[in-house]
Amino acid sequence: WWVASSNPCSVCLSSCLLEQHTSPTSPAGQTGQDYWSNKYPYCGGSFQSPIHITSDLLRFSPTLRPIEVRNYKLSSTEQLTLRNDGHSLKLSLPPTMYVAGLPNQFTAAQLHFHWGSSNWPTGSEHLVDSKQFAAELHIVHYNSDKYPDINTAIDKSDGLAVLGVLIKIGDFNPAYDQILRFINGARYKNFEVRVPGFNVRELLPARLDEYYRYDGSLTTPPCFPSVLWTVFRNHVTISHQQYLALVTSLHASSAQNQEVAPLNNNFRKPQPIDSRVVLVSFKEGLLVPILVSCSILGVVLIVKFFKFT
Repeated sequence: WWVASSNPCSVCLSSCLLEQHTSPTSPAGQTGQDYWSNKYPYCGGSFQSPIHITSDLLRFSPTLRPIEVRNYKLSSTEQLTLRNDGHSLKLSLPPTMYVAGLPNQFTAAQLHFHWGSSNWPTGSEHLVDSKQFAAELHIVHYNSDKYPDINTAIDKSDGLAVLGVLIKIGDFNPAYDQILRFINGARYKNFEVRVPGFNVRELLPARLDEYYRYDGSLTTPPCFPSVLWTVFRNHVTISHQQYLALVTSLHASSAQNQEVAPLNNNFRKPQPIDSRVVLVSFKEGLLVPILVSCSILGVVLIVKFFKFT
């Protein structure tokens, strides 16, 4: 993904970094995501995202506080920009929105989506215990305590913080419809439409105290390892009709292009762990492996005791 915001200082992220990168949906050959590192070295480096979150990586951290989102309830008189950049569907966010409860204050810049296709509703970037969800929402923030704007922060190791929301097909979600009902206005690449402000908090799961935390990167070129990732443990749902609107309405091509290229499957595959651990804010589900190990150890000790007596 690339970063844009309603803040004039952060709208024009240098196109030389991101404009020419190839979509994750590119066909095999030297244009697909396996070849990003030829042009963008960080994409083949360490601490890349997304990752496959498995139970053996999890470590409980008592220092992880509940995520605190501030000023996420926007007035309907505030106008946001919904844009198709040819790689994703992106909504600008005002700089009044920020996240507390992190090492620094992080100011919102934009949100965007990753998704699969109508035939394969498996488009989330992060996997959890081998499960890939239908789609994923990313809300992008930059470290405003240390950097004046997102352009300055984007390549810094502590520059960005992203909230990741896993999306499953299920019940209709009125909050997501605040975005999806305007999707036809952004049908083609570089098309944009104005969207009234709404309560962005309602896009998130009800519980903000249960999440996975790790150090990672942008999931598209230039793949800077600059992101503090927070992936919420609990998913949200959108209806099948809402999902179809997301995956079938958009084109990666411009309106003038006679060859229509659908915009779907815009997710990056899981990247190497590189000796990282994933911190978690919850204990539930972490004790089972320990108890099993203790039980096995106990059986071994009993067997050895009887063997040598």
